[in-house]
Amino acid sequence: TRGVAGTELGRNWYKSKAADASCPMGPFIVTKDEIPNPYPLALDLRVNGETRQHGTTDDMIFKIPDLIASASEGVTLECGDVISTGTCSGVGLSTGKYLEDGDLVEAEVERVGVLVNRIRAT
Repeated sequence: TRGVAGTELGRNWYKSKAADASCPMGPFIVTKDEIPNPYPLALDLRVNGETRQHGTTDDMIFKIPDLIASASEGVTLECGDVISTGTCSGVGLSTGKYLEDGDLVEAEVERVGVLVNRIRAT
């Protein structure tokens, strides 16, 4: 979706990340009782083993209760709903390091798990 992030979608970052098959999740499901306090949890993103992003949930601009409150305005949230929180500093726009075909991406949230995906150009 990088090609459309700043063009057809008019810099709408949310929509540019919502194309079919562009938001892989799982296989992790963690319930609130498993992580009663989500602060601070380490957040890491690695590309081909290189750490490209690192932060903690303490670094988040919008805190988790605020995200839930905002997402639930006029919408009934149900079990299994996912709220995307945004990203740590270090995105390709600021570093000039963009994902390439064949890259192996590991997204890790402490006490949740690691999501591993290989990038494929379409």
